[in-house]
Amino acid sequence: MAEARIRWLKPGALELAALPPLSLYVHLPWCLRKCPYCDFNSHEWRDGKELPAATAREYLAALRADLESALPLIWGRQVVSIFIGGGTPSLFAPEQIAELLSDLRARLPLAPACEITLEANPGTFERDRFKGFRDAGVTRLSVGVQSFDDAKLAVLGRVHSSEQARAALEEASRCFETFNIDLMYALPGQTLAELGAELDTAMGFNPPHLSVYHLTIEPNTRFALKPPEHLPDADLASEMLDLITARTGTAGLERYEVSAYGRPGHRCAHNLNYWQFGDYLGIGAGAHSKLSFAHRLLRQVRWREPAAYMSKASQGQAVSNEHEVAADELPFEFMLNALRLREGVPLMSFSERTGLSLSSITAAMQAGRTKGLLVADPARIQATPRGFDFLSDLQQLFLQA
Repeated sequence: MAEARIRWLKPGALELAALPPLSLYVHLPWCLRKCPYCDFNSHEWRDGKELPAATAREYLAALRADLESALPLIWGRQVVSIFIGGGTPSLFAPEQIAELLSDLRARLPLAPACEITLEANPGTFERDRFKGFRDAGVTRLSVGVQSFDDAKLAVLGRVHSSEQARAALEEASRCFETFNIDLMYALPGQTLAELGAELDTAMGFNPPHLSVYHLTIEPNTRFALKPPEHLPDADLASEMLDLITARTGTAGLERYEVSAYGRPGHRCAHNLNYWQFGDYLGIGAGAHSKLSFAHRLLRQVRWREPAAYMSKASQGQAVSNEHEVAADELPFEFMLNALRLREGVPLMSFSERTGLSLSSITAAMQAGRTKGLLVADPARIQATPRGFDFLSDLQQLFLQA
């Protein structure tokens, strides 16, 4: 990997004056049941609610080997946030998460206020388990509730009940100053009144952060093969989004990104780094990385299948493929992220994060302003309310940049 670093440091087409902040993503791939809407790299673990210690040990060893092989690519860089996602990371026991975080701290310089998020499923909840994660060093818990309606949970293929979700959130609110509730809307047969009841329940836990996602039918999922009936139409889904924004605003949560609502001081630092086109090293089965160098940007993908990943990582070959991002792809990639932010980003951050001249997006920026999709601020890249509603149309302007 040291030889690879030399290759990526050679002169190239881009000119980055400084490297962006660096985050770390850790993928723990197993879950109790594959949800019919899920297109993430997750793999069912059917034998109980906790991984066998031997499997966890083998996977943690693979993560260590993966990270050690990747270190030359990020030498000297501080990590500002860590996100442990899946799969269902809470399948791992608190002491295993503690071992993981100890391994990371031993190999990486973490920022003093490094945010450490763990995704948790109420179906793996046991009393004091979340406290164990907090004691292990996790600072932020993201609880995948999706719905408080047992009938809707059954349609979504979730393994937990409404009662389990409520118990998990009560525990999360006791153990964590910052926690997130994941909800979905536009569910099969869902009415505006039912969504209102879901939001009332969620707000009852006084969450510092809420992530709300429109149910979409993704390729290569069970829902793609057999779509659920009675999905809300576009008009109803739009009314639902308006209701979500109104209710969260009344409760003191600000919509700062397309799907994210947070109280002051509780925005997700890890995701903000993604949206601001920061860097991230991804380790674990199927994990993705985006890493900047002085003259180029590198993308990597790890082996997807857990068994193949563990075998390859142990040989120092966790990366299944990698490529340099072409300069003409960068405007669109940058805007796919930055325009998701309600407040946008400073105009100069485009050059700072891509290494390209602002002239490469001048025509697209002007087109966006002319169409009323971009704010007419010469110092910012920011969608207007209309642009936020028609975000895909706005982002596609930069395909031609």
